[in-house]
Amino acid sequence: MQPVDLNLLTALDVLLSERSVTKAARRLGLSPSAMSRTLSRLRVATGDQLLVQAGRTLVPTPYAERLGEHVHDLARNARAVLQPISSALDVSKLERTFTIRANDGFVDLIGASLMAAITQAAPRVRIRFISKPDKDAQALREGMIDLEIGVIGSAAPELKTRLLFHDRFVGICRTGHPLLTRPGVTAQRYASYQHVVVSRKRQFSGPVDAALDQLGLRRTIVMVVPTFANAVHIVRHSDLLGLIPHSGLGSASRSAYATDVGLEHFELPVQTPRIKISAIWHPRHHADSAHRWLRDTILAACNNARPIN
Repeated sequence: MQPVDLNLLTALDVLLSERSVTKAARRLGLSPSAMSRTLSRLRVATGDQLLVQAGRTLVPTPYAERLGEHVHDLARNARAVLQPISSALDVSKLERTFTIRANDGFVDLIGASLMAAITQAAPRVRIRFISKPDKDAQALREGMIDLEIGVIGSAAPELKTRLLFHDRFVGICRTGHPLLTRPGVTAQRYASYQHVVVSRKRQFSGPVDAALDQLGLRRTIVMVVPTFANAVHIVRHSDLLGLIPHSGLGSASRSAYATDVGLEHFELPVQTPRIKISAIWHPRHHADSAHRWLRDTILAACNNARPIN
Protein backbone atom coordinates (compact mmCIF):
# COMPACT_ATOMS: atom_id res chain seq x y z
CA MET A 1 0.00 0.00 0.00
CA GLN A 2 1.41 3.37 -1.01
CA PRO A 3 1.90 5.79 1.91
CA VAL A 4 -0.72 8.53 2.13
CA ASP A 5 -0.01 12.01 3.51
CA LEU A 6 -3.26 13.12 5.12
CA ASN A 7 -1.92 16.66 5.26
CA LEU A 8 -2.44 16.73 1.49
CA LEU A 9 -6.11 15.95 2.02
CA THR A 10 -6.52 18.92 4.33
CA ALA A 11 -4.56 21.15 1.93
CA LEU A 12 -6.72 20.08 -1.02
CA ASP A 13 -9.89 20.78 0.97
CA VAL A 14 -8.71 24.32 1.76
CA LEU A 15 -7.45 25.00 -1.77
CA LEU A 16 -10.76 23.95 -3.32
CA SER A 17 -12.59 26.09 -0.78
CA GLU A 18 -10.46 29.23 -1.16
CA ARG A 19 -9.41 28.83 -4.83
CA SER A 20 -6.36 30.88 -3.94
CA VAL A 21 -2.86 29.76 -2.99
CA THR A 22 -2.33 32.87 -0.88
CA LYS A 23 -5.61 32.53 1.07
CA ALA A 24 -5.12 28.80 1.54
CA ALA A 25 -1.60 29.42 2.85
CA ARG A 26 -2.94 31.95 5.34
CA ARG A 27 -5.57 29.52 6.66
CA LEU A 28 -3.05 26.73 7.10
CA GLY A 29 -0.31 28.91 8.56
CA LEU A 30 2.05 28.31 5.63
CA SER A 31 4.00 30.60 3.35
CA PRO A 32 2.64 31.09 -0.19
CA SER A 33 5.68 29.30 -1.60
CA ALA A 34 5.12 26.28 0.68
CA MET A 35 1.45 26.24 -0.32
CA SER A 36 2.43 26.37 -3.99
CA ARG A 37 4.74 23.38 -3.49
CA THR A 38 1.88 21.51 -1.79
CA LEU A 39 -0.36 22.19 -4.80
CA SER A 40 2.35 20.77 -7.04
CA ARG A 41 2.46 17.61 -4.91
CA LEU A 42 -1.31 17.30 -5.16
CA ARG A 43 -1.15 17.58 -8.95
CA VAL A 44 1.42 14.78 -9.07
CA ALA A 45 -0.57 12.59 -6.66
CA THR A 46 -3.90 13.00 -8.53
CA GLY A 47 -2.58 13.33 -12.08
CA ASP A 48 -4.76 16.42 -12.56
CA GLN A 49 -4.06 20.16 -12.51
CA LEU A 50 -6.90 20.65 -10.00
CA LEU A 51 -6.70 24.48 -10.05
CA VAL A 52 -5.71 26.48 -13.14
CA GLN A 53 -5.18 30.16 -13.80
CA ALA A 54 -8.09 32.18 -15.18
CA GLY A 55 -6.98 35.76 -15.26
CA ARG A 56 -6.06 36.76 -11.72
CA THR A 57 -7.91 33.86 -10.08
CA LEU A 58 -7.74 30.09 -9.96
CA VAL A 59 -10.62 27.92 -11.14
CA PRO A 60 -11.12 24.18 -10.52
CA THR A 61 -10.81 21.62 -13.28
CA PRO A 62 -13.80 19.35 -13.97
CA TYR A 63 -12.11 16.64 -11.88
CA ALA A 64 -11.63 19.05 -8.97
CA GLU A 65 -15.28 20.09 -9.26
CA ARG A 66 -16.32 16.46 -8.89
CA LEU A 67 -14.06 16.06 -5.84
CA GLY A 68 -15.49 19.13 -4.07
CA GLU A 69 -17.89 17.94 -1.33
CA HIS A 70 -16.33 14.47 -1.19
CA VAL A 71 -12.92 15.90 -0.26
CA HIS A 72 -14.45 18.15 2.39
CA ASP A 73 -16.24 15.21 4.06
CA LEU A 74 -13.10 13.09 3.94
CA ALA A 75 -10.98 15.82 5.50
CA ARG A 76 -13.53 16.44 8.24
CA ASN A 77 -13.84 12.74 9.06
CA ALA A 78 -10.06 12.30 9.10
CA ARG A 79 -9.71 15.16 11.57
CA ALA A 80 -12.45 13.65 13.74
CA VAL A 81 -10.67 10.29 13.86
CA LEU A 82 -7.15 11.63 14.42
CA GLN A 83 -7.77 13.76 17.49
CA PRO A 84 -8.16 13.08 21.22
CA ILE A 85 -11.45 11.54 22.34
CA SER A 86 -13.84 14.13 23.66
CA SER A 87 -14.62 13.59 27.34
CA ALA A 88 -17.92 15.43 27.01
CA LEU A 89 -20.86 13.09 27.52
CA ASP A 90 -24.55 13.93 27.56
CA VAL A 91 -25.90 10.92 29.45
CA SER A 92 -29.46 12.13 28.95
CA LYS A 93 -29.05 11.22 25.26
CA LEU A 94 -26.97 8.08 25.78
CA GLU A 95 -28.48 4.95 24.23
CA ARG A 96 -26.63 1.86 25.39
CA THR A 97 -27.12 -1.50 27.07
CA PHE A 98 -24.52 -2.48 29.68
CA THR A 99 -24.06 -6.11 30.67
CA ILE A 100 -22.91 -6.64 34.26
CA ARG A 101 -21.93 -9.96 35.81
CA ALA A 102 -22.73 -10.08 39.53
CA ASN A 103 -24.12 -12.41 42.16
CA ASP A 104 -27.72 -12.27 43.31
CA GLY A 105 -26.86 -10.55 46.60
CA PHE A 106 -25.31 -7.56 44.88
CA VAL A 107 -28.24 -7.24 42.48
CA ASP A 108 -30.65 -7.29 45.41
CA LEU A 109 -28.50 -4.80 47.32
CA ILE A 110 -28.30 -2.00 44.76
CA GLY A 111 -30.36 -3.09 41.75
CA ALA A 112 -33.40 -0.92 42.49
CA SER A 113 -31.46 2.19 43.57
CA LEU A 114 -29.06 1.85 40.63
CA MET A 115 -31.91 1.67 38.15
CA ALA A 116 -33.60 4.67 39.76
CA ALA A 117 -30.41 6.73 39.41
CA ILE A 118 -29.90 5.63 35.81
CA THR A 119 -33.52 6.26 34.84
CA GLN A 120 -33.30 9.80 36.19
CA ALA A 121 -29.97 10.66 34.52
CA ALA A 122 -29.97 8.46 31.42
CA PRO A 123 -33.46 7.18 30.57
CA ARG A 124 -32.28 5.42 27.39
CA VAL A 125 -29.67 3.29 29.16
CA ARG A 126 -30.51 -0.34 29.95
CA ILE A 127 -28.79 -2.72 32.37
CA ARG A 128 -28.51 -6.45 31.81
CA PHE A 129 -27.43 -8.36 34.94
CA ILE A 130 -26.24 -11.91 34.32
CA SER A 131 -25.36 -14.69 36.75
CA LYS A 132 -21.81 -15.32 37.87
CA PRO A 133 -20.93 -19.01 37.52
CA ASP A 134 -17.19 -18.28 37.75
CA LYS A 135 -14.57 -15.51 37.69
CA ASP A 136 -13.10 -16.30 34.28
CA ALA A 137 -11.72 -13.12 32.66
CA GLN A 138 -12.41 -14.30 29.11
CA ALA A 139 -15.89 -12.79 29.06
CA LEU A 140 -14.38 -9.37 29.84
CA ARG A 141 -11.63 -9.86 27.27
CA GLU A 142 -14.07 -10.80 24.53
CA GLY A 143 -16.50 -7.98 25.34
CA MET A 144 -19.31 -10.34 26.30
CA ILE A 145 -19.74 -8.37 29.54
CA ASP A 146 -18.97 -4.72 30.25
CA LEU A 147 -18.34 -4.99 33.97
CA GLU A 148 -17.94 -7.59 36.69
CA ILE A 149 -18.77 -7.04 40.34
CA GLY A 150 -17.32 -9.13 43.14
CA VAL A 151 -14.16 -10.41 44.75
CA ILE A 152 -11.15 -10.25 42.43
CA GLY A 153 -10.45 -13.85 41.51
CA SER A 154 -8.77 -13.64 38.12
CA ALA A 155 -5.03 -13.52 37.57
CA ALA A 156 -5.49 -11.60 34.29
CA PRO A 157 -2.90 -8.81 34.69
CA GLU A 158 -4.50 -6.33 32.30
CA LEU A 159 -7.84 -5.96 34.09
CA LYS A 160 -8.72 -2.68 35.79
CA THR A 161 -10.33 -2.69 39.24
CA ARG A 162 -11.98 -0.26 41.64
CA LEU A 163 -12.90 -1.04 45.24
CA LEU A 164 -16.61 -0.50 45.87
CA PHE A 165 -16.88 -1.47 49.53
CA HIS A 166 -15.68 -3.89 52.21
CA ASP A 167 -18.01 -6.60 53.43
CA ARG A 168 -17.93 -9.41 55.98
CA PHE A 169 -19.80 -12.60 56.75
CA VAL A 170 -22.41 -13.01 59.46
CA GLY A 171 -24.05 -16.21 60.63
CA ILE A 172 -27.71 -17.01 60.02
CA CYS A 173 -30.16 -19.45 61.59
CA ARG A 174 -33.89 -19.92 61.76
CA THR A 175 -35.91 -17.96 64.27
CA GLY A 176 -36.04 -19.95 67.51
CA HIS A 177 -32.88 -21.94 66.77
CA PRO A 178 -31.37 -23.42 69.97
CA LEU A 179 -28.05 -21.66 69.19
CA LEU A 180 -29.63 -18.35 70.16
CA THR A 181 -31.62 -19.53 73.19
CA ARG A 182 -28.50 -18.98 75.29
CA PRO A 183 -26.59 -15.67 75.34
CA GLY A 184 -23.27 -15.58 73.56
CA VAL A 185 -22.43 -17.60 70.46
CA THR A 186 -19.15 -19.29 71.33
CA ALA A 187 -16.92 -21.01 68.82
CA GLN A 188 -17.55 -24.35 70.52
CA ARG A 189 -21.34 -24.05 70.35
CA TYR A 190 -21.18 -22.70 66.79
CA ALA A 191 -19.08 -25.64 65.63
CA SER A 192 -21.34 -28.16 67.32
CA TYR A 193 -24.20 -27.63 64.83
CA GLN A 194 -24.45 -28.76 61.23
CA HIS A 195 -23.84 -26.20 58.47
CA VAL A 196 -24.70 -25.34 54.88
CA VAL A 197 -22.11 -23.37 52.89
CA VAL A 198 -22.20 -21.48 49.60
CA SER A 199 -19.49 -22.29 47.07
CA ARG A 200 -19.40 -21.96 43.30
CA LYS A 201 -16.39 -24.27 43.37
CA ARG A 202 -18.35 -26.89 45.35
CA GLN A 203 -15.87 -26.79 48.23
CA PHE A 204 -16.73 -28.00 51.73
CA SER A 205 -14.46 -25.54 53.56
CA GLY A 206 -13.61 -21.84 53.66
CA PRO A 207 -12.21 -19.01 55.82
CA VAL A 208 -14.45 -19.88 58.76
CA ASP A 209 -13.03 -23.39 58.84
CA ALA A 210 -9.48 -22.04 58.81
CA ALA A 211 -10.30 -19.81 61.78
CA LEU A 212 -11.94 -22.67 63.69
CA ASP A 213 -8.94 -24.84 62.97
CA GLN A 214 -6.75 -22.31 64.78
CA LEU A 215 -8.85 -23.03 67.87
CA GLY A 216 -8.68 -26.78 67.41
CA LEU A 217 -12.33 -26.93 66.33
CA ARG A 218 -14.06 -28.34 63.29
CA ARG A 219 -17.62 -27.81 62.14
CA THR A 220 -19.73 -30.35 60.25
CA ILE A 221 -20.71 -29.18 56.77
CA VAL A 222 -23.48 -31.35 55.40
CA MET A 223 -24.51 -29.35 52.33
CA VAL A 224 -22.95 -27.11 49.66
CA VAL A 225 -25.20 -24.86 47.54
CA PRO A 226 -24.39 -22.47 44.67
CA THR A 227 -26.09 -19.27 45.90
CA PHE A 228 -26.78 -17.40 49.12
CA ALA A 229 -30.49 -17.37 48.28
CA ASN A 230 -30.40 -21.19 48.35
CA ALA A 231 -28.68 -21.15 51.74
CA VAL A 232 -31.19 -18.67 53.19
CA HIS A 233 -34.16 -20.80 52.15
CA ILE A 234 -32.61 -23.97 53.58
CA VAL A 235 -31.56 -22.35 56.86
CA ARG A 236 -34.99 -20.80 57.35
CA HIS A 237 -36.60 -24.25 57.22
CA SER A 238 -34.04 -26.37 59.07
CA ASP A 239 -31.61 -26.41 61.99
CA LEU A 240 -28.60 -25.85 59.71
CA LEU A 241 -26.45 -22.78 60.24
CA GLY A 242 -25.33 -20.65 57.28
CA LEU A 243 -23.43 -17.54 56.27
CA ILE A 244 -24.37 -14.48 54.22
CA PRO A 245 -22.57 -11.19 53.51
CA HIS A 246 -23.47 -8.48 56.01
CA SER A 247 -24.38 -6.18 53.12
CA GLY A 248 -27.22 -8.57 52.36
CA LEU A 249 -29.01 -7.64 55.59
CA GLY A 250 -29.78 -3.97 54.95
CA SER A 251 -33.17 -2.55 55.74
CA ALA A 252 -36.41 -4.42 55.18
CA SER A 253 -37.06 -2.38 52.03
CA ARG A 254 -33.81 -3.43 50.33
CA SER A 255 -32.88 -6.61 52.19
CA ALA A 256 -31.14 -9.03 49.86
CA TYR A 257 -32.14 -12.07 51.89
CA ALA A 258 -35.27 -10.98 53.79
CA THR A 259 -33.91 -11.80 57.22
CA ASP A 260 -36.93 -10.12 58.79
CA VAL A 261 -39.08 -13.23 58.29
CA GLY A 262 -38.21 -16.51 59.99
CA LEU A 263 -34.46 -15.84 60.05
CA GLU A 264 -31.97 -14.43 62.56
CA HIS A 265 -28.40 -13.30 62.07
CA PHE A 266 -25.52 -13.23 64.53
CA GLU A 267 -21.87 -12.22 64.66
CA LEU A 268 -19.45 -15.05 63.98
CA PRO A 269 -17.44 -16.21 67.00
CA VAL A 270 -14.24 -16.24 64.90
CA GLN A 271 -12.42 -13.61 62.86
CA THR A 272 -12.48 -13.95 59.06
CA PRO A 273 -10.82 -11.69 56.46
CA ARG A 274 -12.86 -8.77 55.22
CA ILE A 275 -14.36 -9.22 51.76
CA LYS A 276 -13.30 -6.67 49.14
CA ILE A 277 -16.11 -6.08 46.63
CA SER A 278 -14.74 -4.48 43.47
CA ALA A 279 -15.77 -3.39 40.00
CA ILE A 280 -13.64 -5.12 37.37
CA TRP A 281 -13.37 -4.18 33.70
CA HIS A 282 -11.19 -4.58 30.62
CA PRO A 283 -8.81 -1.74 29.60
CA ARG A 284 -10.69 -1.28 26.31
CA HIS A 285 -13.42 0.47 28.33
CA HIS A 286 -11.16 2.41 30.69
CA ALA A 287 -11.25 5.73 28.78
CA ASP A 288 -14.81 5.31 27.51
CA SER A 289 -16.77 8.20 29.04
CA ALA A 290 -20.05 6.25 29.10
CA HIS A 291 -18.42 3.29 30.85
CA ARG A 292 -16.72 5.64 33.32
CA TRP A 293 -20.10 7.22 34.07
CA LEU A 294 -21.56 3.75 34.74
CA ARG A 295 -18.71 2.91 37.14
CA ASP A 296 -19.20 6.18 39.02
CA THR A 297 -22.95 5.60 39.21
CA ILE A 298 -22.48 2.10 40.63
CA LEU A 299 -19.99 3.40 43.22
CA ALA A 300 -22.48 6.07 44.29
CA ALA A 301 -25.24 3.45 44.61
CA CYS A 302 -22.95 1.31 46.77
CA ASN A 303 -22.10 4.29 49.00
CA ASN A 304 -25.80 5.05 49.41
CA ALA A 305 -26.49 1.43 50.34
CA ARG A 306 -23.98 1.92 53.17
CA PRO A 307 -22.67 -1.60 53.68
CA ILE A 308 -20.78 -2.09 56.91
CA ASN A 309 -17.02 -1.53 56.47
